[in-house]
Amino acid sequence: MRTEPTIRIPLGVLGLFIALMVYGGLVARYIAPLIADWHALAQTPVYILLGVVWLLPLRRFLIWMETGKLR
Repeated sequence: MRTEPTIRIPLGVLGLFIALMVYGGLVARYIAPLIADWHALAQTPVYILLGVVWLLPLRRFLIWMETGKLR
């Protein structure tokens, strides 16, 4: 258990924010035009999937922010 403040948490939050902005920009730039002509009900699962995909590496990232270890 950590007893002293660490710079990893503020840097991790900032890094996560920047990564999400880049990810959202990439989705908006490259995926949205590809599916823009689809019916809204066909677009919905794509956006749900893309909205969940970014969560996959989040567990390890949060562990690193808290402990400083990748495992």
